[in-house]
Amino acid sequence: MTDAPLAITVTAFGAPEQLELRPHDPGAPQAGEVRIAVEAAGISYVDVLVGKGEYQLKPPLPFVLGTECAGVVEAVGDAVDPALIGQRVCAAAFIGAFGQATNFPARSITVLPQTMSFEEASVFRVSYGTAYHALVQRGQLQSGETLLVLGAGGAVGCAAVQLGKALGARVVASASSPEKRALALAAGADAAIDARSPNWRDDVKAANDGRPVDIVLDPVGGEATEPAFRSLAWKGRLLVIGFAGGGIAKLPVNLALLKGAALIGVDVRQFGEYEPDVQAANMQALFALHAEGKLRPPIAQVYPLTDYVAALHAAFSGQVAGRIVLKMR
Repeated sequence: MTDAPLAITVTAFGAPEQLELRPHDPGAPQAGEVRIAVEAAGISYVDVLVGKGEYQLKPPLPFVLGTECAGVVEAVGDAVDPALIGQRVCAAAFIGAFGQATNFPARSITVLPQTMSFEEASVFRVSYGTAYHALVQRGQLQSGETLLVLGAGGAVGCAAVQLGKALGARVVASASSPEKRALALAAGADAAIDARSPNWRDDVKAANDGRPVDIVLDPVGGEATEPAFRSLAWKGRLLVIGFAGGGIAKLPVNLALLKGAALIGVDVRQFGEYEPDVQAANMQALFALHAEGKLRPPIAQVYPLTDYVAALHAAFSGQVAGRIVLKMR
């Protein structure tokens, strides 16, 4: 390791091979910020899209890639409680997480319970925070309802499976490989169906004892969204999380009329900006569920920072059942 902390830096948009691991010292934290010595960082599909310049938001070049990390606060800026220094935290922002040292807004960090490792914490805040906001505030999931999770082997999908069970729902998981379906069942799903089945809607109904479902959590988009919406019961809700399937779906709006159903957008980044107090309360609720053993981030592999290219490819491939983590030190 060089004397200066290292960071995965985007100097030009491109594939993981085109990104650079180079010295980057973020300096002292500004007012309202904390400086974190990063121990672990979680990689998502979106991180790779941002690095390729294919995400809906493009940061100005150059920038340090990465959405989510965990580590120890080593300094604070003005107007930040100095008692945070030395605390174990997780943090999330649009960019900046894939550095051995980073400055994040104090409002974007959460102090960790001692029961949570840095590796778990590095993949907890965004995926579980998104799933909780989607199911509780946006979907208003009720105990006894049926939740259909698309992309159930992915980050938000697997989190939603665990949370759905913790909140008292029957959970049907849809995933594209046997490994991902096995992961969803291990996470507590009541049934797991093949996302690529030619009889997918029949499979959904069969998995729910012949009935339509109450809520669909959809981080997939593309061709998956319309058949999922058609599988909703009266007053059902489809929660739009993202478009990991590669395309933005076009939905016949008469379906909403016929089913008295709702299409509901979930944007956890803006949620944190508009409702920081609610987001903070959500995190405490999630930590409590983790302490009870009801939530366990499924970590598939931990890569050393120097293997960041392979780690980014693994996260982007869609083939891995579980999360990819970078060990930053």
